[in-house]
Amino acid sequence: MAGPLEQFMIKPIIPLPEIAGLDISFTNSSLWMGIAVIASYSLVMVGTRHAALVPGRLQSVVEIAYEFVADMVRDNAGKEGMKYFPIIFTLFMFILFGNMLGMFPFGFTFTSHIIVTFTMAICVFVGVTVIGFMKHGVGYLGLFAPPGAPKAILPVLVPIEILSYCVRPISLSVRLFCNMVAGHTMLKVFAGFAVALGALGIAPLAIAVAITGLEFVIAFLQAYIFTVLTCIYLHDALHMH
Repeated sequence: MAGPLEQFMIKPIIPLPEIAGLDISFTNSSLWMGIAVIASYSLVMVGTRHAALVPGRLQSVVEIAYEFVADMVRDNAGKEGMKYFPIIFTLFMFILFGNMLGMFPFGFTFTSHIIVTFTMAICVFVGVTVIGFMKHGVGYLGLFAPPGAPKAILPVLVPIEILSYCVRPISLSVRLFCNMVAGHTMLKVFAGFAVALGALGIAPLAIAVAITGLEFVIAFLQAYIFTVLTCIYLHDALHMH
């Protein structure tokens, strides 16, 4: 029986020659990223192709997702943040489908790899930083010195604020990565117990079923948390403190 961590192994599907020492082979991770993009794009396009006053099932799903993310942006980044709604909606759908597709048999959870989650997090970090400087100029540096703070503590407060700001991509990426790895590993362990124990594996099987349901909830919750934190960071860039 395969080990619980084998499900996270990246395997080449179409081997390609290295370029400058980098392996650019098309892998199972690449495949499922593509599937996530195609699935989310297809859902939105098919659901809105024949938009009706009384929505059908797919249109209802798309409208619910749209309003959910739009409300998230308005509540956490303000109306000005709606300018960036398309990228935030895309980010939410990509992470959500990446998490959910990995729950199905023979699926692969590419969000269980730190390089994937960190790449998304660093793009968010760089993006909101650029937006902050474009809107406020050098005044954006005032983010590290909260208004009203006593000048005597600024030498200590400013480095803490800078450190807190710089670790955002790390905390954002590690949170998603760890939750996906931990949940899938636990599910695999209890499923292995159920198979190994045979008829006596009722308890592990029941736990595995419960964890499966919990993992679907976590898959959605982690996509939500990643997106809502992105909106909060965007709020800081647009409105400072």
